[in-house]
Amino acid sequence: MIEIYTDGSCQHNPGRGGWGIAWVKDNIVYNEQYGGEQRTTNNRMELYAVIKALEALSEMTERPNVIIYTDSTYVYKGITSWKTMWKRNGWKTSQNKPVLNMDLWLDIDKKWLSGVDIQWVKGHSGCPKNDRADQLAKKGCQEASLS
Repeated sequence: MIEIYTDGSCQHNPGRGGWGIAWVKDNIVYNEQYGGEQRTTNNRMELYAVIKALEALSEMTERPNVIIYTDSTYVYKGITSWKTMWKRNGWKTSQNKPVLNMDLWLDIDKKWLSGVDIQWVKGHSGCPKNDRADQLAKKGCQEASLS
C-alpha cells in the first residue's frame, strides 16, 4: 500500500503557486516532489499535484494499492461525485456553465488508474504527512517566485 499526500498553495489567488506530494510507505515518507508556477490559483495547484502523482504512478511497472490524500474538498468532491455529472453534461456544471479548470479535470479523468482511491484529510490538523505535502507546496510556491 502506498499513500500519496498532495497539496497546493498560492500566494494571493491568483498569484504564484506551488504543489507538493509526499509519498508514504510503511508510515515513512520515502519520496517527495514539488513544483510551482508564476501565475495560477490554489485550486489549479491542488489539481496539478494529483496529476503529477498519477503520472508517476503510471510509470510504475508494478503498482500496489494506492490512496491519494487531499485536503481540498474541491478536488475530493470533484473526483468522487461532480466529475461524473460534469461528463454526463458535456463538462458543464449544474448551472450549465463550463467547468472551471476543465483542462486539468480532463487530464485527471484521462490519467485516473484502477486500484487508486482518493480520501479527504483535514488540512492543518496535525497530520504530519499532510503537513509535509503542504510544506512542499509552499516550497514550490517560493521557488516559483524566485524564477
